[in-house]
Amino acid sequence: MKTATFSIGGMHCASCSARNERTLKKLAGVLDASVNFGTHSARVVFDEAAISERTLHQTIIDNGYQVLTREFAQDHKARAQRELQAARQRAYLALLLAVPVTALAMFEIELPWTLWGRNLSVWIQAILSGAVILGLGWEFHIGMLRQTRSASANMDTLISLGTLAALLYSLWAMMLGDMHLYFETGAVIAALILLGRYFEARSRGQASEAIEKLIDLGAKSAHLVSGGVERDIAIENVTVGDILLVKPGEKIPVDGKVVRGASSVDESMLTGESMPVGKKEGDDVFGATMNASGALYMQVTKVGEDTTLAQIVKLVADAQGNKAPIQKLADRVSGIFVPVVLGIAVLTALGWFLYTGNLAQSIIPAVAVLVIACPCSLGLATPTAIMVGTGLGARRGILIKNGEALERGRHIDVVVFDKTGTLTEGKPSVADIVSCEAGITQEEVLRVAASIEALSEHPLGQAVVQAARERQLPLAEVSDFENLAGKGVQGRIGEAKVIIGSARLLRQSGVPLSTHLSAIEEREARAQTVVGVARGGVLIGIIAIADTLKEDAAAAVARLHEQSIETVMITGDNHKTAEVLAHQIGVKRVFAEVLPQDKAEQVRQLQAEGKRVAFVGDGINDAPALAQADLGIAIGTGTDVAIEAGNIVLVKGHPLKIIEALVLSRVTFRTIKQNLFWAFFYNVAAIPLAAFGLLNPMVAAGAMALSSVSVVGNSLRIKRQLLS
Repeated sequence: MKTATFSIGGMHCASCSARNERTLKKLAGVLDASVNFGTHSARVVFDEAAISERTLHQTIIDNGYQVLTREFAQDHKARAQRELQAARQRAYLALLLAVPVTALAMFEIELPWTLWGRNLSVWIQAILSGAVILGLGWEFHIGMLRQTRSASANMDTLISLGTLAALLYSLWAMMLGDMHLYFETGAVIAALILLGRYFEARSRGQASEAIEKLIDLGAKSAHLVSGGVERDIAIENVTVGDILLVKPGEKIPVDGKVVRGASSVDESMLTGESMPVGKKEGDDVFGATMNASGALYMQVTKVGEDTTLAQIVKLVADAQGNKAPIQKLADRVSGIFVPVVLGIAVLTALGWFLYTGNLAQSIIPAVAVLVIACPCSLGLATPTAIMVGTGLGARRGILIKNGEALERGRHIDVVVFDKTGTLTEGKPSVADIVSCEAGITQEEVLRVAASIEALSEHPLGQAVVQAARERQLPLAEVSDFENLAGKGVQGRIGEAKVIIGSARLLRQSGVPLSTHLSAIEEREARAQTVVGVARGGVLIGIIAIADTLKEDAAAAVARLHEQSIETVMITGDNHKTAEVLAHQIGVKRVFAEVLPQDKAEQVRQLQAEGKRVAFVGDGINDAPALAQADLGIAIGTGTDVAIEAGNIVLVKGHPLKIIEALVLSRVTFRTIKQNLFWAFFYNVAAIPLAAFGLLNPMVAAGAMALSSVSVVGNSLRIKRQLLS
């Protein structure tokens, strides 16, 4: 299977996208197709053995549209600016020409000259309205002819028929004389629609600016260090393995690992969090983040499409190209809307002619029906809201992978947290050190333990070593090291035998613990792992190690409870430790001693209770549970940002980002519903008014343009709603 994504030119309404999507889906070998009017793009999943991508393109072309291939679309920004400028020029020129036509007609101005039996004022109206309708509005008529050739209709059909009817009737009436003319009606309609298309294109550009801003975040050049010589190269020429110098105040060019130097890095573009992150030798750094203070030498690990920034751009682009399930209703309506409107317009004209016997009075209401009924706002209702929502989320470290995630996130009953890496940092650290022997300091206990543990690969041992390094304690030379699997480690420092491990190991080794049991039990009650340090058969100290809670874990749980969302913690820890940790952060329900492969079953049990479940995990070991949940929220680490299992990815996000993601889902989906309501309400209410002659065609044209702009404007409000 292959997925092809390409841009489509010439689409002017939702019925255009619906027709292209319907045609693509009918092709043999196409498994799925989605044509998005908001992004003017198509996403097609097809079998390469049955159909080629060239055939897909040709199908769109046969429908009367253009396929903008990747080569043509590379200069997307410049091309979009040119198209926007051309739309603005056409709109403003059309208005400039329509104003005198309207003034001459409305005030019945007669000039002192006549030509071929008609006042010059009438000739000016005819020429200027013809220039607007036939010249500046040529794209309406070309579009109608293309649709007619393929026995279909779209927005261009409605506008072309409406404006041509007003123009041709007026020309006919002008030749007969003593009949009312409607040159100004056709000219103003065309001008207002051209103006509406300009405003719509400009608003749509604002809604889709997220991808452009993300791409612009990337560095354009890098300082390559080779053979001790530094030189600047274009970012395209950077390769994996290169050594780059990143100076203070510069963007990190690509993803890599620090090989020399230390600094703090602003990763807000990646995580949405403003506090700089300390970086030292061995730490990962990511392209487009900002080096704040010291100079860093980094070795390149990822370039081009493999970088974190490129993966984020791809995720956002895919999300904006996908449709939310609610959009299917709008697409179905839009697909049959234009033929229905054409039928209503014909019936309106016939009805008025039978009622009045006056051709002019028959044409104008029919023109109003054609003009008011454009389904643009229906087509824009969903994609513009999704574009704004996903774009805003990306800038705040919340990657929403599709419109379906937004729809699922609006109603969640319970949030299930995987403990490690979600509520905790996922990295054990020394929480407490207790000296158990007179004259022995905490530093001496830690130094002795770290000297032995430096030869161990166990995460708890590495936490002890890290604590010693942070305090810059000198480590002793160790001999006779032995790893006691599942119990601890032992070795010799000088002549003394040192044993480090659990209380059971120390008892088995004959080390007395009775006077220190209360200290051990007290720390175990805090959900800490306690290891004893014995030297020469005497307990000299105990070290408590804990997986540190994320600082905002308790606040996130409290916020969920405020929103009447139940919280559950799932962990492989024993029940006692899990209950203590859950109590610390306020989680009410705990699933303890759960194996990774059984987490999905726990989610299914909650769903069997009738609850809509969001599962929050690291996206790797928790993939089955993330997929099983109604909404999977994966917490990424920068290196695994393209997690496939989750619907939403929080890039290095803290637990409070979960609240933000759910709020963003609710706000975006509420905006989609508002857009669809007003789009449907507008057409349902306006078409009868136009058919009964209560809506002037010029007013209808303005209202039609305003409806599309208002839908986009309402979508742009998402940012203010989220930040308020």
